[in-house]
Formats: sequence, C-alpha cells, structure tokens
Amino acid sequence: MTRRRLSDDERALWQGVTRSIAPLRDARRRKRAETEPVAATAPKPSPPAKQAKPKSNPSPGPKPAGPAAPRATPSPPPPAPLGRRVRQRIARGTLAIDGRLDLHGMTQAEAHAALLGFLRRSQAAGARIVLVITGKGSGRDGERGVLKRQVPQWLRLPEFRALIVGTEPAGIGHGGEGALYVSLRKAR
Repeated sequence: MTRRRLSDDERALWQGVTRSIAPLRDARRRKRAETEPVAATAPKPSPPAKQAKPKSNPSPGPKPAGPAAPRATPSPPPPAPLGRRVRQRIARGTLAIDGRLDLHGMTQAEAHAALLGFLRRSQAAGARIVLVITGKGSGRDGERGVLKRQVPQWLRLPEFRALIVGTEPAGIGHGGEGALYVSLRKAR
C-alpha cells in the first residue's frame, strides 16, 4: 500500500500541530514554570480601609482570640466504577461477595438507615465487596423503582463516601438492574 502525499494545506496544518506539542516531561515543566511566576507576581489584596471608631466607647484592651476555625477535612472522592475486570471476577464467582443487603419492601427512611448501618458493619468486619439489592420497583402509583433511583444518590452523600470506594450495577446472576456491587474502603 502506498502512502499518498500531503497537500500544501495539509502539510502546513501538520507542521502547526507538531510545533505546538512537546514531550510530556517538558510540558509538565513548562506548565509548572508558567503557573509559578503568575502566583508569585499576583498582586496582594489591599487591606480593608479602616473606619473611624466612635470615641465614646473605647475598648478596655486587646480582644481575646476567638475559637480556632475548624480545619476542613478533605472529603473522600465520589464513588467510581469498579472496573471491568473486577466486575467480571465477581460475576464469574472468582471474587467473593462479602455481604448482601436486600432492601425490598422497605420505606426510604428504613432503607437509608439499613444501608448506612450495613455498610458500616461490613467495613468494620473487613468486607471488600458487598451486594445491595434495591429491586426494580413494582410500577404502581406511577413511581417505578424509588429505591433503585435513590440508593445510587445516597451513595454519593458524604456519610456514605467515607465508607465506599465505588459502585457498579450488578451482573445478571446477582440481580442485574435491581442490584449494585459496592466496593468498601478499608477500615482505619
């Protein structure tokens, strides 16, 4: 197979592309070098203008320092998918499921409390992968699969994100669309 020759326009376009790229190491250095001077030369914000205090009520001395501001703890990342290989191993039975929770027939409040308690107990027991069965929903009253919709949203809440690494829809043998594989963080 012979290669066709590039037209002048294509050649000019290709040269422009090749000039704009750099090896990854150089690109990282260049990016770091570009961001550091900008941060160093950024103008400092001016202090707020002082307002004249009325002389009628002078303060008796220095004000006591207030309580220290609480440090913001970094929140865990949102749940990620487990990955194709992990899901395949679970579906084939080569990776064991360490626990199961069936939420059928529960109200949202009952299911939320049961799910949180189950995940905490499972993590404390050293479980790595658990199965949460939500069901597909009955379709009555126009609301189909309330728990099926709510559980993935709950798992994104901060109280659950501290417990889990990721989620993935379950394989057909474990409930399919009506269940989730949940990967737990190691207990600290």
